[in-house]
Amino acid sequence: MDFKSGWKLIFLPDWNLEPATGNSFMAINQNHLFEELKGVKCAIVEKDAIKERVDFLKQLLEFNQYTVIVVASPPPKAVPATPPPPASSRAEATTEAAITIPEAPLAPPVPETFTVGVTDVTFNSINAIFGRLLKAPGGHIVTLAYWQQKEKEPQDDVPYFDSK
Repeated sequence: MDFKSGWKLIFLPDWNLEPATGNSFMAINQNHLFEELKGVKCAIVEKDAIKERVDFLKQLLEFNQYTVIVVASPPPKAVPATPPPPASSRAEATTEAAITIPEAPLAPPVPETFTVGVTDVTFNSINAIFGRLLKAPGGHIVTLAYWQQKEKEPQDDVPYFDSK
């Protein structure tokens, strides 16, 4: 269509903007993930965390007034064992009977891990740490080393790039 002013009207197609299906939602990037935990849409704080880490994060995030939801992570997929090849002749069968094939050692038990999320979908741990938005129970601001549990108390007076 032409208008007198020289502008043209362009019709754009309708974009299908339906939400993602399943338990995961579309993320801005890999640093800002969402999942449905226990039926509630949550921002993922950490995946595959061990029990001690979950206890630390839950205590810290609840101190900062976040509602924390923790669920068990699914176990990793096991690789199926390959069966021995079938014997093709009698001679090979007698030779294989004399040779014992040692069994593969059992894999160590997989530690129980958890997924930690908060119900505030705007939460992003990177932004919270470097934006100095979280406080530790002692009143200090949470630092990266404290978040990673490299130090017992956050030293917020020392810049992270100076501490070596």
